[in-house]
Amino acid sequence: MLKKTLAALAIGTAVLSAGQVMAADYVIDKEGQHAFVDFKISHLGYSYITGTFKDLDGKFSFDAAKPEDSKIEVNVRTGSVFTNHAERDKHITSKDFLDAGQFADAKFVSTSVKSTGKNADGKETADVTGDLTLLGVTKPVVVKATFLGEGKDPWGGYRAGFEGTTHIKRSDFGKQKNLGPASDAVELYITFEGVKAK
Repeated sequence: MLKKTLAALAIGTAVLSAGQVMAADYVIDKEGQHAFVDFKISHLGYSYITGTFKDLDGKFSFDAAKPEDSKIEVNVRTGSVFTNHAERDKHITSKDFLDAGQFADAKFVSTSVKSTGKNADGKETADVTGDLTLLGVTKPVVVKATFLGEGKDPWGGYRAGFEGTTHIKRSDFGKQKNLGPASDAVELYITFEGVKAK
């Protein structure tokens, strides 16, 4: 009787374990520079300035079968901003804007993920809500994310890739130089590959 009970327990545990899907941990591929945080902002309402941050890292956990359990953290070095104009980059990192000397990092940490279906290309989409900390101020933002795909790479690793967009207001994140209402809104585009941790 005891043997039957133990056997049944073992089988039940095996079935339960097989039914549980575990999210895998990934590290954003900084070394291969397969990660980008780009921005777009109006210049006086006449044109747009676009740029990127050259130094960032992060990690995430993800399982395509249960995306709502995903978690992500991205860290950006504010002093690494690049807009293809050295003097402008210097000004952006000054106290007028990003104040990189005092606030060297910006961080996004997810708090929830909600699946939103598929896009026109059949890719899975989701709203990733999280806390963005910039200039010492933390505000909730929602990233409209798309799962681009996953699979083995040529170097023996396993990767998963995403892209996403969000909009923030400069005025929500501390006191910065006022460039007028047209230059308050910032569009962010994020895309990256993560390599599964071994």
